[in-house]
Formats: sequence, C-alpha cells, structure tokens
Amino acid sequence: MTREDLSSRYFEWLCGIVFDGRYLKGRSYSKLFELLHSVDFEVVIGMDQNRAEDGIDLRYRFGDEQGYIQPMIASLIDNVPCSVLEMMVALSFQCENTMSDPEEGNRLSKWFWTMIDNLGLGSMDDNNYDDEFARFVIFRFLNREYSSNGEGGLFVINNCKYDLREVEIWYQMCWYLDATLNI
Repeated sequence: MTREDLSSRYFEWLCGIVFDGRYLKGRSYSKLFELLHSVDFEVVIGMDQNRAEDGIDLRYRFGDEQGYIQPMIASLIDNVPCSVLEMMVALSFQCENTMSDPEEGNRLSKWFWTMIDNLGLGSMDDNNYDDEFARFVIFRFLNREYSSNGEGGLFVINNCKYDLREVEIWYQMCWYLDATLNI
C-alpha cells in the first residue's frame, strides 16, 4: 500500500463520517473538504493542542476500523500535522459523546455541519465553491479573527460573558452545548 492510497482511503473515511443525506441534500462538498484537509490546524491557545491530538487520533481509529496496523498508519499517514478537517471531525465526535441521546440517534453529522454553518461555509458546495472565500474563512477562524460571540468561528454563543476568541475550543464547545440544552 502506498502513502497516496492510504491517504486517499483515510480522506474518504473522514468524509463518510460526516456526509449525511439529512445535511447534504444531494449536494457535494468535495472541494471544501479537500481544502479543509489540506490546511493544517494551527494551535493559537495552548490547550487547543488537545484538539489537534484528537484529530490525529482519528488516523488510528481509521486504522483499527479498516484493519491497518498501527506501524503502517504511523509511517504512511501520521507524518503530517492535524488538518482542520480532522480537528472538526474529532470535535464532532466529542460533541456527540457529550450530548449522546438514544432517542435522537447519532448526531455527529449535525454537530459537524453546525460548525460548517457557523464558520460561514454552509453554502460552499461544489457548485458554489469559491476557493478564495473559503480560504479567507478558514484562516479567519485559525487566526481567531471572528466575532467575540463566536460568529465566524465554530460555535456561536449569544450573550456570552467571555470573548470566545480568547477561549480554548473545548470550552467554546462545552458552553455551546450547554446553551443548546437550555434553549
């Protein structure tokens, strides 16, 4: 197996986790996903390194689920930093683990597409894809140049008493989920 083959299978696996007919409505987002996977997740606030590590852990989850041994994963695909896509998919798992509700079923895709919408990328399907705009949005998020309430970031929390640009992503997620429960 070559690095390219395994990388391609891993990318398809990542996309398959969050591609859900309820949210895609027949649209393709392959260009956006390719961009999200090509951009490194840059840690600005120290504890966000945990989000990067969660993303990298997905590589080994993929290996376990697909029957690839850890040394193969380590040598072929665990040689680059965590991508924005990996971090977001891993964070979606964290949201679902936190909010698990048997009556609702698996909502992992819901959490992922909520983040995509909050970033402002929900309309960026392949027919409406604007690479310059998508890059602007991603780097606005990475550089924490979004609004203090999180608008333009992953989680929007209206009337939040904290500036979300200065808070690690984990706390943003927890506060967002807490606000979601209190609606």
